[in-house]
Amino acid sequence: MKIIIYGANEMASSLAAEFFEDHDVIVIDPVQKNLDSFSKLDIGIICADAFSIGSLKETQINEADVFIAVSDNDESNLIACLMAKQISDSQTICFVQKKESMQSINTLKDHHNSIYAQCIDSIIWPQNLLMQEIFKIITVPSAVDVESFAHGRARLLEYRIKEDSELLNKKLKECYFNSEVLVVGIVRNEDLFIPNGNSEFLLNDKIILMGTPIGLDLAVSELFTSEEAVKKIAIIGGGSVGYELACELEKTPMKIKMIETNYERCEFISSKLQKTLVLNASGTSLELLEQEEIGKSDVVVAITNNDEKNLLCSLLAKQLGAKKIITRVSQGTTANLFEKVGVDVAISQREACVNEIKNRIIESRAGVLATVERGQGEILEIKLNSSFTPKPLSQIEMPFPCVIAIVRRGSKVIIPKGKTIIEANDKLILFIKTDNVMSAKEYFK
Repeated sequence: MKIIIYGANEMASSLAAEFFEDHDVIVIDPVQKNLDSFSKLDIGIICADAFSIGSLKETQINEADVFIAVSDNDESNLIACLMAKQISDSQTICFVQKKESMQSINTLKDHHNSIYAQCIDSIIWPQNLLMQEIFKIITVPSAVDVESFAHGRARLLEYRIKEDSELLNKKLKECYFNSEVLVVGIVRNEDLFIPNGNSEFLLNDKIILMGTPIGLDLAVSELFTSEEAVKKIAIIGGGSVGYELACELEKTPMKIKMIETNYERCEFISSKLQKTLVLNASGTSLELLEQEEIGKSDVVVAITNNDEKNLLCSLLAKQLGAKKIITRVSQGTTANLFEKVGVDVAISQREACVNEIKNRIIESRAGVLATVERGQGEILEIKLNSSFTPKPLSQIEMPFPCVIAIVRRGSKVIIPKGKTIIEANDKLILFIKTDNVMSAKEYFK
């Protein structure tokens, strides 16, 4: 696949690093010094403006599959997508930084005769994408990751094994899970593996479950009974992500506190939000955190634009007794370090954007529905052909670790067991390590 990226910034660097090994990647930017850091990657680099038809033709954009505009200027990204669409059939992805830009583009897209409706296939607002990821994790008590499949009829949940867990030091075959749930993965010391009956659940392991929403809710209520519904939230950082998160949380019964250092920003947020208590203070002040009883929060979200500040706020809140800490980090590689020192969930805006493009736009054509554990595992959908001979799941012996977690048969969603008959034209949703994806595709051919 040929991918053209307009704008040589950190987001472009993350995208290029993710895709250059398997795809033909070209980065365009009008400033040469912005492109210098890309020279270490085996990609094409063109110093030019994407507004120029000649420059775009130089990239052979007519052969491109995807055009991604990620510059820091919303208007430039919009025009770049417009130009790209005029001379190619590439799928265009437009990044925006401002909510107003997102709203304006959506308004234009609502008018089907508008040229803008035809030039932009997908819009990505990174701050909103990060907010949605955090909101999903907050609203499922104790979960550290949440994904949905099959139009919401199947889900993936990830939990950490704590000292009071009923699963601690037990083997999988010794634990009861209802028929609508499967244990598909275990993450130990940052490494993902596919478990078998003899696999043990150890302290601080992350256990990955897949199943129906009802089945998962029942399993969570049985196995994580110490976890109560989230009632109190503290948000440290009132930027666009913090503000949008508070807006969503105000739709729930939760009590919300927000800590923001900028007084003018506090005034703006206070004028817009109805239920959120906004405090003009620093989240690194131990005295303030104690005074406001942040340690009694069910969830604390540290979401400023500074990694060091987020980490300090998180550790202070954890020390004071907060039940769950969600922390924003600039890069996915930093997330593992944060989780090692006590953060429950470390999440990167940049990584969320890369995964969004990877899962829903680029690899969706190859059947990949989602990427988990920072690229170590994937949720893969494979449709069996019409000549497949029906057989029980237990007779499908795959030469690689893998879990057939969900079977989609028409509108039905089946959580399969050994006796479940797999039929022609079934869609199988697999949980598999990334290294084995190609082997799985070949096997099921």
